[in-house]
Amino acid sequence: MVNKVHNNKAWLLVLPMLVLVAFSAIIPLMTVVNYSVQDVFDANTRFFTGVEWFERTLNNAGLQAALLRQFAFSFTVLAIQVPLGIGIALLMPKRGWQASAVLILITLPLLIPWNVVGSIWQIFSRGDIGLLGVGLRELGYGYNITRDPVDAWATIILMDVWHWTPLIALLCYSGLRSIPEAYYQAARIDRASKWAVFRYIQLPKLTNVLVIGVLLRFMHSFMIYAEPFVLTGGGPGSATTFLSQSLTTMAIGQQDLGPSAAFSLIYFLIILLVCWVFYTAIMNMQKDKAERGGV
Repeated sequence: MVNKVHNNKAWLLVLPMLVLVAFSAIIPLMTVVNYSVQDVFDANTRFFTGVEWFERTLNNAGLQAALLRQFAFSFTVLAIQVPLGIGIALLMPKRGWQASAVLILITLPLLIPWNVVGSIWQIFSRGDIGLLGVGLRELGYGYNITRDPVDAWATIILMDVWHWTPLIALLCYSGLRSIPEAYYQAARIDRASKWAVFRYIQLPKLTNVLVIGVLLRFMHSFMIYAEPFVLTGGGPGSATTFLSQSLTTMAIGQQDLGPSAAFSLIYFLIILLVCWVFYTAIMNMQKDKAERGGV
């Protein structure tokens, strides 16, 4: 039996990147941790507070409401974008110039900066000149995102679906194109229906790309700031005020460095925990399915 010699010198190639990550991420994170346990008055005056700012953040009714709105928004857009993205990917041409043209058209919303997306939809939803606002009012619906929370929520969700569904569609399209043609040939021989092909061939092969897409979309939707801030400013009232806007107001508007540092750490841990739970659940489901299939 031949003993294999493992060469670990390849780690030297990633060492510069690890150092860069440590400098650009870990050091600022430790600075935030330092501020989260202190009461800062000025550059030279600060007092240790322990976990006081964390307790105040967790007991803040306004932040609790913003957290619920954030979860509601993230899960709503995911529930819409994932099946819609899969459907778009299934309908896209497989090859030829049509496939290239559709790919370019679908990618266009992803190229628009986030604050510009908010400005586009702000104009689009105006009741005097906006196509959406004027159109709905002509149909007899009193559409107004500055007064009606339902209208504001529906517009923000529609805006996010328009902006980010192409990402899910592109990931699914790449996953579908990676499926060997032999699978489809076997399905045609067995006279499998389109639903059977999707359920037993396409959907299992899309699991990995869907995990990546959902994790990316959850993290971004949970940290969304520019689009709703430009579109509604968090209103009407606080109906569309999400966690990122509350954190910005606390850190920049009120200059509460200690509470905002504690808030940002809790924010980070929530995202990390939800992503870990989701990823673990999906991987366990995939593992159980593979084990059952191998019996």
